[in-house]
Amino acid sequence: MQREPIAAADAGQGASAAAEDERSAPARDSAGYHAVSVLWGFGKCVGSLLPVYLAGYFGFSVTLVVLGLLVYTGWKHSRDGKKARLQSAMYLLENEQEATITRLFRSKRDLPAWVNFPEVEKAEWMNKILQQAWPFVGQYLEKLLVDTIAPSIRAASAHLQTLSFTKVDLGDKALKVVGVKAYTEFDKRQVILDLFVSYAGDVEINVEVKKYFCKAGVKGIQLHGKLRVILEPLIGDVPLVGAVTMFFIRRPKLDINWTGLTNLLDIPGLNAMSDTMIMDAIASFLVLPNRLTVPLVANLHVAQLRSPLPRGIVRIHLLEAENLPAKDNFIKGVISGKSDPYAVLRVGTQTFTSHHVDNNLNPQWREMYEVIVHEVPGQELEVEVFDKDPDQDDFLGRMKLDLGIVKKAVLVDEWFTLKDAASGQVHLRLEWLSLLPSAERLNEVLEKNQNIRISGKTADPPSAAILTVYLDRAQDLPFKKGYKDPSPMVQISVQDTTKESRTVYGTSSPVWEDAFTFFIQDPQKHDIDFQVKDDDRTSALGFLSIPMSRLISSADLTMDQWFQLEKSGPASRIYITVMLRVLWLNEDAILTSPVSPLPEEGDVESEMSPGATRPPPAPKRPEHTSPDSNFASEGVLRIHLVEAQSLIAKDNLMGGILKGKSDPYVKIRVGGLTFKSHVIKENLNPIWNELYEVILTQLPGQEVEFDLYDKDLDQDDFLGRVKVSLSELISAQLTDQWYTLNDVKSGRIHLVLEWLPKVSDPSKLEQIIHYNAGQSYLNKTAPSAALLFIYVERAHGLPLKKSGKEPKAGAEVTLKKISHRTKVVNRSTSPQWDEAFHFLIHNPVEDTLIVKVSHSWGQTLGSLVLPVKELLEEKDLLLDRWLSLDGAMPETQILLRAQLKLLDSQLAQNEESTGHVIPSREAAAIRELRHRSVPVQGGEDAGSSEKAQVKLSVVYSSEESRLVVVVHACRNLPSSSKEPPDTYISFILLPDKNRTTKKKTSIKKKSLSPEFKERFDIEMSLKEAKQKVLELCVKHSVSFMSREKELLGKLQIELNQVDLEAGVSQWYDLSHETN
Repeated sequence: MQREPIAAADAGQGASAAAEDERSAPARDSAGYHAVSVLWGFGKCVGSLLPVYLAGYFGFSVTLVVLGLLVYTGWKHSRDGKKARLQSAMYLLENEQEATITRLFRSKRDLPAWVNFPEVEKAEWMNKILQQAWPFVGQYLEKLLVDTIAPSIRAASAHLQTLSFTKVDLGDKALKVVGVKAYTEFDKRQVILDLFVSYAGDVEINVEVKKYFCKAGVKGIQLHGKLRVILEPLIGDVPLVGAVTMFFIRRPKLDINWTGLTNLLDIPGLNAMSDTMIMDAIASFLVLPNRLTVPLVANLHVAQLRSPLPRGIVRIHLLEAENLPAKDNFIKGVISGKSDPYAVLRVGTQTFTSHHVDNNLNPQWREMYEVIVHEVPGQELEVEVFDKDPDQDDFLGRMKLDLGIVKKAVLVDEWFTLKDAASGQVHLRLEWLSLLPSAERLNEVLEKNQNIRISGKTADPPSAAILTVYLDRAQDLPFKKGYKDPSPMVQISVQDTTKESRTVYGTSSPVWEDAFTFFIQDPQKHDIDFQVKDDDRTSALGFLSIPMSRLISSADLTMDQWFQLEKSGPASRIYITVMLRVLWLNEDAILTSPVSPLPEEGDVESEMSPGATRPPPAPKRPEHTSPDSNFASEGVLRIHLVEAQSLIAKDNLMGGILKGKSDPYVKIRVGGLTFKSHVIKENLNPIWNELYEVILTQLPGQEVEFDLYDKDLDQDDFLGRVKVSLSELISAQLTDQWYTLNDVKSGRIHLVLEWLPKVSDPSKLEQIIHYNAGQSYLNKTAPSAALLFIYVERAHGLPLKKSGKEPKAGAEVTLKKISHRTKVVNRSTSPQWDEAFHFLIHNPVEDTLIVKVSHSWGQTLGSLVLPVKELLEEKDLLLDRWLSLDGAMPETQILLRAQLKLLDSQLAQNEESTGHVIPSREAAAIRELRHRSVPVQGGEDAGSSEKAQVKLSVVYSSEESRLVVVVHACRNLPSSSKEPPDTYISFILLPDKNRTTKKKTSIKKKSLSPEFKERFDIEMSLKEAKQKVLELCVKHSVSFMSREKELLGKLQIELNQVDLEAGVSQWYDLSHETN
């Protein structure tokens, strides 16, 4: 009894002690946590200062430290942004109703009773199933990664033998199906479901490679998109569905939060690249036209389910845009510029980029694209407009349009307002082309396509059909060397396009089940070529060629059969399904009501009234033209064909016993044009002195080709060839040189080639015309003074035909005898042509441009007479406005641009600055060939002398160590009979004991003023040349029995009195006595 109080007291003491221990424990934990936090803070400070210390210790530049801080700051910003977006997405999924109400009405009240969304249904039951099953999905994924994928990776690479998944956790946030939309009205044997999926999960997957001490992983993923599920074919047996096909109609939105070593992927620049690569991998098998097909029953044609025949083709005409925002500002926005817009068009994985138009807020592209439409409704056309910049392109706006609208309307030609931009509209013409399984309308389609004008130098012509090839399987392919099974793949070639199948490894009976689609311009002209090869692409296993003409004659334009392979095994064959479909625009089904683009996300008004349409903005009448950026970019190449020398003699007589000469001429080929010089008889050193001018577009790889031939009665003989790069000519502007002839033993040609500078200074016109007037060429070509560019854009208010119908209008532009015609626009009083032309102008003061608009080149609808001299009064020689047409209604006008560019030759500038001094042998020849006036011997004017004269050029070429004598012509020769003499000239350099320097020209029949234009080269030193006397005789070729005088005149020139290095070229008086 006495022990009880003692026990009680002990118990009380124990309780109090325990209470004290409990009170002291948090204090100890708090102190320990504080100590750890202090140490952690100290460690972070040391870690932050350590790079700075090390940089100073090792003498690194401060720039490296600053660069590292910038990279870290960018990484931190990107990382925090991803976390914020992930947390926001999680909150939105958890509080969907509250967030939706707040977003729509900015207050937490219930939705009105009249608001409903009949097309998209909620799928809460599906979300509950997913949420309940999510942990088990995580268990399955963990087993899959740890037991299956990790061993496969370790076996694939020796460097990854220590790889392991250290953590696989899908988290608590399950994939959610935001809405479901079902389609059952298209095909009774299929069910189409659109699942709007959204996943913002706290998934965590970590990977470790112990060998390299590497850790990496993912902690948080966002994925949002529309997944289409097709249940087909429906069958009358369990499981009722033959296969399930899944794909994303558009690329889903993806955001990944990396951990470990993959944190580097969050560095700015790498983060977008990494996400894009992952999206490309997803798109390669889950975004249209790629599909994931899971067969549920046997004996299904999986290839046709994976790649079915397209629903149709949409031909997109990207025409123009207007009122785009100006993004190119200067001096930090003080000076406002314009933009250099281009457009990016997307339909699924099909992407097209237009050319950019420099410095234009109202660009005109006039480009055409053709896209394959696999699913309607659902697939969208997305157009984004950007401003081209050297660094990062600026965004100018976007629009979206469901292609199901185009299918319903057949033809949509409207202006669409750009979203996410302050202003701007884009003009599109969209055509829905149906697929016809018959060739009855093929010729009609080909004829229509010929009338479609395509802008752009690299644009493809419109297609008349599409070809779909299903590559199923092959059997009994031949073995490789060593009797090993091949790894076959197939290359399919149509027109200029080649596509490859996947490779099936280690079998002679591969199953590919691949599908391919080709656009065909003209099915009547092409074949389908199949090459079965081993995976090394060099060992051929078989060939097959199917003419499309054979396919056209087949029923339903389809061939579905086995084909025997050529150059293969005796039993080698391949099973292929080939289908051709003609592209047909059903004009009878075209609707005229306007359409609206797709509503953007957050567009509440559009979401609540999906059937409403907004009329497109009425396009205003432009004040000025909007030509392509390449307008007026062409230039003029002036070709002066001077002479040739040392050509090969091709005209041999008596079987080659007597050597003759040649009758040379030149063919000039450039820019698709061919010019031919006149033929010079019996001359191996011909002088042509001919001029040619050609308008060229600066394209890479162009050449100017000169081919020399000997004119014969039967087949002309080849005398040599020269090719000159156009790009080199443009860089040099002016070249004056001799070119050695290729592919022959001897010969060279003298050319003066000039890429004429284009100027807009009217003050230079008088100098240009004066220089051109002083030029003379044997082919009677007058040099051009200017280049006129014409851009005919559109007309307005044309009169109706006499029958009251709208005209088929075309415009014809004429200058002198040269005319160009535009296309004919079908049935319109306001036609739009958008075509450019150019003309060479010899005298802008005298020439006149005539523009005539007519109906199908018959009934005149109006005309315009525009003297070119009016452009000389315009600023920059440019006229760009509406002009009234004569002979039409008062409101009838045409919008055109006329731009004049003067051709300012460098030779004209040189003549102006240097006068008539002959600086070199080549310049002397050129000046003399162009008949520039020079004083005669004795100071008399050339035109005032009545004496017999001869014109010579004498110059010494130091480069070639030879004396050059050019005999040009004679005039005022005497005649001892009624008929003019048959004249020739001979000369010799005295003293010359062996008469090796004696030369003789050809004979000119019956002429008192013969033109020879023959050149003679005599090899000797300059010192020797100055010791010579040139003795020249002009003679009449007579028979030995004739009584007529042979000598018509004589001349001697002491060469030590001539400046041979500078050269001399002039007329000399002839006499019978020595001068």
